[in-house]
Amino acid sequence: NYKSKTLQLFGFFTGVLYLSVLVTFAACNAPPVPLDDILIEKTSVPEQCVRAVKVGDFVRYHYIGTFPDGNKFDSSYDRGSTYNVFVGKKQLIEGMDKALVGMCINERRLVKIPPQLAYGKQGYGDIIPPDSILHFDVLLLDVWNPEDGVQINTYHTPSVCSRKVEVSDYVRYHYNGTLLDGTLFDSSHTRMRTYDTYVGIGWLIAGMDQGLLGMCVGERRIITMPPSLGYGENGDGSDIPGQASLVFDVVLLDLHNPRDGITVTNQVVPESCTRKTVSGDYVRYHYNGSLLDGTFFDSSYSRNRTYDTYVGRGYVIAGMDEGLIGVCIGERRTITIPPHLGYGEEGTGTKIPGSAVLVFDVHIIDFHNPTDNTEITVTFKPDECDRQTKKGDFVKYHYNASLMDGTSIDSTYNYGKTYNIVLGANQVVPGMEDGLMDMCVGERRHLVIPPHLGYGERGVTGEVPGSAVLVFDIELVEMEEGLPEGYMFIWNDEVSPDLFSEMDKNSDKEVEPSEFTDYIMRQVTEGKGRLAPGFDPYRIIDNMFSNQDRNGDGKITEAEFKLKADEAAAHDEL
Repeated sequence: NYKSKTLQLFGFFTGVLYLSVLVTFAACNAPPVPLDDILIEKTSVPEQCVRAVKVGDFVRYHYIGTFPDGNKFDSSYDRGSTYNVFVGKKQLIEGMDKALVGMCINERRLVKIPPQLAYGKQGYGDIIPPDSILHFDVLLLDVWNPEDGVQINTYHTPSVCSRKVEVSDYVRYHYNGTLLDGTLFDSSHTRMRTYDTYVGIGWLIAGMDQGLLGMCVGERRIITMPPSLGYGENGDGSDIPGQASLVFDVVLLDLHNPRDGITVTNQVVPESCTRKTVSGDYVRYHYNGSLLDGTFFDSSYSRNRTYDTYVGRGYVIAGMDEGLIGVCIGERRTITIPPHLGYGEEGTGTKIPGSAVLVFDVHIIDFHNPTDNTEITVTFKPDECDRQTKKGDFVKYHYNASLMDGTSIDSTYNYGKTYNIVLGANQVVPGMEDGLMDMCVGERRHLVIPPHLGYGERGVTGEVPGSAVLVFDIELVEMEEGLPEGYMFIWNDEVSPDLFSEMDKNSDKEVEPSEFTDYIMRQVTEGKGRLAPGFDPYRIIDNMFSNQDRNGDGKITEAEFKLKADEAAAHDEL
């Protein structure tokens, strides 16, 4: 029984194997099953698909056409040009019309098209035989629709936008220009120079004219336009093919209008403003200069020195000339200057590009006018004032000195002693001479001294800047009456008729320098005479002796000796 069953099973499997061989042989020799519809294999799909092909769209694509055995019958690559056509308008074989719908830019598809959806039983000349199945390797590069307009995608908006681009404005912007598949055809960045143009008056392709409207300085946006608003059917003849959609990645750097004047913003005016600049004033100010997009180009702070100039006289660019009129000392303001009031179309050639709007953040340190005198304000005057200072007086006073912005320069209080001078002897700046005249002991004054009565254009190195207005708060502590003008010594009593003999101690008919000095000092000590206060007495006496020593032999004879009243010409002498 066992052997009988084994033989039965062997016969069954042998029959099955034989039947299987027959079925396989029949399948291999049977005619292929016909395709009812196209077959699509997506061989490459982009990560993002912002737009898919619809019926009625215009597309640009590359393709390779082959038969099922791999033989190529056509290729757009061989012609060096994309195939450009409307989809769903029967401008293509039916299978390709269907295969393109739903494709994304940069998507790649392998499409198999049956003959009934291709060239059918007629084929296509000598190229495609009748009833041919066609294979197409398709890469979509561009898609647009006749109804398309400009598409704008703003991906960065500045926090502050005080102004937006309008028709007839002049703009400066950077851009990267690509085709819809990402192919770069142009960039202002590679030229390291902005594209500068008017907007909305036909200087640009229509799509860019539209796409720039409403932008803020510092804004970034993607502007996509169909060929009808770009370079149309013919392209630009080089980098941009015909019927190409264009994509511009734009950042706006600058914006103005030829009708613009300067604008003044961010004003910070001090509470006390007794005077404002007028044309002809000389101004010292600090500034930071930048372009409208914030690009820094210059600063007086970096040089640690103010910019000093006349205003309203054409010494600076027209916009700054205007922007510095009507300012107070200590005021801060932002002055925005259009290029026609700045450096114009040419710029400066290095830091400031042509047609650039300029922004200056300005701080006014001081100003004056060449016609200014010392400004004197009495802050305290004692009730009793018997004498007032005059030229020749020896005065002692305290002072605090500063610049107009409050920067301290010097103070006698720091040294614990007064400053002592003779008025009219050119021992201080002229403005201080003016401020100390006609003053009482104990009186206090506030002086504002213009630079032409102070330290002038050069200033004092390390202490007083050039062309600086000076501020002094002074107090007169003591004064000693001076001598009449032209005198360095006067007699308090009647002059002795034997003056020469009294000087000539050794009676040799000649007065030696030591005899002369001893005699004059004795008169001063005894109160019979006075030397001019504030000077070295021995230098005065030496000067007096030299004036009496007519022949310069180091001795005074009686013939040489004369009183001042006897002199034909004035000398600082007896």
